[in-house]
Amino acid sequence: MSEGKTVKLGSEDESALTAEAPSEPAAEGSAREQVGAMIRRIRKEKGVSLQELAQMSGVSVGMLSQVERDLANPSLRVLTSIRNALGLPASAFFSETAPPPAKDPAFVRRVDQRPRLELGYLSKELLSAGTPHNLQMMILHIPVGSSSGDKPMRYPAEKAGFVLSGEFILRVGEEEAHLMEGDSFVFDSSIPHSFSNPGTELAKVLWIIGSISVDRHL
Repeated sequence: MSEGKTVKLGSEDESALTAEAPSEPAAEGSAREQVGAMIRRIRKEKGVSLQELAQMSGVSVGMLSQVERDLANPSLRVLTSIRNALGLPASAFFSETAPPPAKDPAFVRRVDQRPRLELGYLSKELLSAGTPHNLQMMILHIPVGSSSGDKPMRYPAEKAGFVLSGEFILRVGEEEAHLMEGDSFVFDSSIPHSFSNPGTELAKVLWIIGSISVDRHL
């Protein structure tokens, strides 16, 4: 059975990188390079300078430049900040696999058709099918000791999930929950949040992102 295409990224600097993820060289023609090139292309298409993107995303010009040139490995938080600043969907940086079988409807994604995005040791496996929707589903693969990054993430959306295996610590605002296999959650992601794996085995978490209407927080 064929496998979904994997997107790879290298190592991080300071608080902008995936926790404890060692540097990994990019293979020739790897998707790590494609992600950097994609960010640069979209930024230029939108007429946004590095300085403007830095101001919009809260990511330093130096870090943005390194990401675009494949010299740094952005954490999930940094990649999310860049994506939101450019107005891109959650699935934007996943590299698509081969087209699904012609017999399948557009709303179906087969198990061997899942695109994958790797950030150091942390990886995301896309479950959503077709073009971007208001609801995105993926599986987070979080190795022992890994996390979403040193700084919390936050942006207007709602998130929910289900721990498929392992242990998962979720921090939302000032609250923290130690979740185990079978536990579930839902929260407002405009509240600063982060996660980590404190356990002794790989944690797998179904991660769902839903958009929030403009008047949600009025």
